[in-house]
Amino acid sequence: MIERAAGGVVYRRAADGAEVLLIRDRYGKIALPKGKEEPGETPEETAVREIAEETGIEARIEELLEETHYAYEKADGTKVDKSVRFYLLEATGGELKVQLEEIGDAHWVSPEEAIRLQHAAGYPTNDGVFRKALARLGALNERAQAAEDGP
Repeated sequence: MIERAAGGVVYRRAADGAEVLLIRDRYGKIALPKGKEEPGETPEETAVREIAEETGIEARIEELLEETHYAYEKADGTKVDKSVRFYLLEATGGELKVQLEEIGDAHWVSPEEAIRLQHAAGYPTNDGVFRKALARLGALNERAQAAEDGP
């Protein structure tokens, strides 16, 4: 069985730089909002929809960060090959409201705290996604700082 999903690293601009939206899944692990593609949906549409459903946050895709692949076995013994497309998205609206049926908690943290929490309690398959997103956010913060400092 093949399963496709999409989600991503959502950020928002804050006074002291960017903040990243992290979730704690129902297993207690640090994760990124994501979900399964519905029939006829593009991966980009899936990512935006799933983020809004799980967290209440509306977001706009900026770029594809990474596609991860892994296999797992369902409770009934069905083997699943899963691919997940992770995007970098900027929050554009909405209000943080956790969909408790899907996730345990969601909160905004600094990029530094996001990587610390990922290393402490996240899924290893998300390490590369976090590294790429935080590198992009670091560059974004540097450009913003340079613009404030002027020529």
